[in-house]
Amino acid sequence: MLTKDIKLKSFSKTNPKKIIKKKLELIIKENSQLIKSLSKNYKDKYNFKKIKNFFGNNNVRLIGMGGSVLGSQAIYYFLKEKIKKKFFFIDNFTPLIKNNHKSKVNNLIISKSGNTLETISNVNIYVKNNDKNIIITQNKPSYLRELATKLKSEIVHHNNFIGGRYSVLSEVGMLPAELMGLNPKKFRQLDNLIKNKNFLNLLINNTTSILDFLKKKKFNSVIINYDYKSDYLFRWYQQLVAESLGKKGKGILPIISTMPKDNHSVMQLYLDGFKNNFFTIFYCKEKFSQKLNKNKLLEAYKYLGSQSIDNILFNQKSATEKVFKLKNIPFRSFEIRNRNEKTLGELFCYFILETILLGRALNINPFDQPSVELIKEETKKLFF
Repeated sequence: MLTKDIKLKSFSKTNPKKIIKKKLELIIKENSQLIKSLSKNYKDKYNFKKIKNFFGNNNVRLIGMGGSVLGSQAIYYFLKEKIKKKFFFIDNFTPLIKNNHKSKVNNLIISKSGNTLETISNVNIYVKNNDKNIIITQNKPSYLRELATKLKSEIVHHNNFIGGRYSVLSEVGMLPAELMGLNPKKFRQLDNLIKNKNFLNLLINNTTSILDFLKKKKFNSVIINYDYKSDYLFRWYQQLVAESLGKKGKGILPIISTMPKDNHSVMQLYLDGFKNNFFTIFYCKEKFSQKLNKNKLLEAYKYLGSQSIDNILFNQKSATEKVFKLKNIPFRSFEIRNRNEKTLGELFCYFILETILLGRALNINPFDQPSVELIKEETKKLFF
């Protein structure tokens, strides 16, 4: 068990390296602003009562790119059944998304630099002069800070020491979460996790296994996802891992496979194709799930009875694990027993710590993205 609500079957047993344990202890001991944001004692740089009075109960249009929006999307879709407010995410160049609901929509605009080209462009298209806006950006001169003054928008300071892809448990993810009616303190689980020996041992063991895979030239981390509500969790994970570790000719390529549909496309390749993959199987138990109508089933399939869709997915997941084991395919398996803020916070903490650990072990700075900055600079030159 990783935690009370998360069952983790680890990769096949490997000898955990003492150096990984020491690196983890050092990361926690450093107590950086990022590590602090995972803790219940982190002080958010906003007054939610003031924000709520300003925004009211209106629906929210969240405009941002990458780490400025992916964490909020992961939270919204993973916990959507608990959320009454509608959120519209503008995270790419797409045709104008109109609000078809009668209630007014306020804008939450997020960019650490305040100068993100795509965010500036989408703000230009979507935001009207009389809209109510909250802008989360760092406390430095930028386009969005200047615009905030012009539009009389509320400004929330983005922590200068936390990069976008690591910011989900800071103001960047927790202000949207509060607007969704969720409790930030329930997400911030690091204090409990670092006291949990099972959590720490599994984190160290899995990190050691992944390092072994990389030595064997297994670079593809394939997510076999049996929970459609977690699609954005793994889009968040995809950016976290790819952008943090893809440097110096090294890295891991996260690939997301949505089940069960990918059983009918790429699963054959995973089972019998090239062998440079390692897998993470993910399933979340649903308390309420639609059931089959056994009276409508033909005789040959009567054995299905009144099975729930959730149980069918669980059986498919279990069968996949069995076949992977038979074929000696490396995998680990997460089974989520309760869908709530605490569980999602534990997953955020786990993947963030694992990624930082991998970066340190690979002698890579997991907090920058120098080559992406080159594309931004070259794009800007083309406009002059």
